[in-house]
Amino acid sequence: MQRNRDGEVNLYMRFGRFSSLLLFTVLTLHAGSFEDFKKSQNESFQKYKDERDEAFDNYLKEQWKAYKEYSGQTLYEKTKPNILPKTTYVQPPSVGPKVIIDIKTEQKPLIIQKPVPLQKDISFLFYGTKLNFQTPYGLKQARFYPNTQEGIASFFDKAASSEYQAFIADIQATSTQLNLNDWGVYLLVNQLSAKIFEDADDANLFSWFVFNKLGYAVKVGLSDDNHVVLLTYSKKMIYSTPSYTLDNKKFYALSYYNKRGVGNVYTYNQDYPGSVRPLDLALLTLPNFPVVKKSKTLQFNYQGKAIKIAFDYNLNIIDFMASYPQADYDTYFDAPMENETYVQVATALKKYIDGKRASDAMNFVLSFVQHAFVYETDQQQFGREKSMFAEETLYYPGSDCEDRATLYAYLMEKLFHVNVVGVKYADHMTTAIQVPMLGDAFYIEHQRYVIADPTYINATIGQSMPQYRSVIPERFIIVQAN
Repeated sequence: MQRNRDGEVNLYMRFGRFSSLLLFTVLTLHAGSFEDFKKSQNESFQKYKDERDEAFDNYLKEQWKAYKEYSGQTLYEKTKPNILPKTTYVQPPSVGPKVIIDIKTEQKPLIIQKPVPLQKDISFLFYGTKLNFQTPYGLKQARFYPNTQEGIASFFDKAASSEYQAFIADIQATSTQLNLNDWGVYLLVNQLSAKIFEDADDANLFSWFVFNKLGYAVKVGLSDDNHVVLLTYSKKMIYSTPSYTLDNKKFYALSYYNKRGVGNVYTYNQDYPGSVRPLDLALLTLPNFPVVKKSKTLQFNYQGKAIKIAFDYNLNIIDFMASYPQADYDTYFDAPMENETYVQVATALKKYIDGKRASDAMNFVLSFVQHAFVYETDQQQFGREKSMFAEETLYYPGSDCEDRATLYAYLMEKLFHVNVVGVKYADHMTTAIQVPMLGDAFYIEHQRYVIADPTYINATIGQSMPQYRSVIPERFIIVQAN
């Protein structure tokens, strides 16, 4: 009996210890499961750092559709002539008050190159500026795989789950420091993408993700051969570039500028939430790039006298301007010139025009733009259409009608503070100025503008090329005061 009781007690004790162990194990497993559950919930909650990303990620997985390519529109309906007519110079009457040119100088901000932080993994030169970025690990792991719509959604999911916030802030700070316009930001992001990813599709998806986080309306699509096409929204026309119309907005495949077409692109219609900013190619202030100073001297003859105009220019600014796609004319007419370059050109011109009547001074500048450059069409010089900024016209050995029109308009506005318009024909561009002088003229917004053609050799203010005197221009470009 005692044994039985002892056996029962022993059995009870053994069972009790087992029950306690079982209970402890169950409780421990339960606690672990609860902690795992809480962790999984937190991870799900914290997966996306931006509340917009989950809904957009789901949207990317919905059905895409094909959008038709519209081939890039050209700037001119007709081919510009290779040789332009000349006229015999006739001394015009001297009219207007005597002019004294007031040259204003501007203090350019000092650019201080920061030491390269060792912990940053990306380093490259951007128009003379050494830039350094630390790429978030998760962003570097994002890949376009499989090569389908699913792969694009997968790339976005990986990128949106990474610690990208400081990286985006770094891009914004760099853009502000360098005073980049939208085109500068576009170049910066794409150059950074190419440094991080060797594969062009991955680089395009990376740029797309960054542009959306910066607030730009940028989409991606798939070409027929399953490559990623970056599509950028612009309100203004970008010429010689394939475009697609989505929700009545033009999206441009800028990497295909002046190249073969893309064909149909499969993409989505909805913008990334809040990212509706168009790419604006306007260049109203110049970037703060380090100065790589180069010098040039232009020469021409004026009434039997040899004239020399010497100036310096910043090669980094010239290279930046050369990167532009073919933008709307306003972009070129409204852009400034490097202050040091303008001051040197204006000072050289001032020696010959100070104290002259206004008409004589303006005609001297017109003669400078007509004679100091070789006439070459863009096709002859570049093999493609390329409008130049005023500073580029000074830099390149050759120029055609719109390049000279841009330079003359800039000098007229800055030197004499007169209103100027660009006058666009089907195969020609000239300028007209708001001055009380005789000659061929237009009325624009009830104001009289007199033709001043920088490409009509030996012509003075008021003389149009004969073939355009009875032609109605396609448009007028109003030049904004700088």
